[in-house]
Amino acid sequence: MRHDAFPAISLVTGLGEGAMRWVLIVFLALYAIALVLFLIGTFGLFGSPQGPLAGVFLIPIGLPWNIIADRAGLAPLAAGILSPAINALIIYLVWRKFA
Repeated sequence: MRHDAFPAISLVTGLGEGAMRWVLIVFLALYAIALVLFLIGTFGLFGSPQGPLAGVFLIPIGLPWNIIADRAGLAPLAAGILSPAINALIIYLVWRKFA
C-alpha cells in the first residue's frame, strides 16, 4: 500500500515503533483515569458527591463511537464505557499494521 496517498498514515508511519507504543500507552492511561473518575463520581466513592457529569472525561476519548451508539439507540452506559476501547483498538491496529 502506498503510504503517501494517505497523509494520516504517513504521519503514523513517520512516528516509528516506539512513538506509536507511547501513543497507545498514553491513550490507555487516559482511558483508565477517565474510567476511575467515572466510577468515583457515579457511586460516590471516597466521599465524593454523586453527579450527572461523572462520565464527562469518557466522552471526548470515545468520539465518534459514543455519538454513533447514541443515534443507534444502544445502551448509553455501555456505549459510554466501551467507546474509548474501540479507539484504543484502532490505535493498536494502526500501530501493528503500519509501524
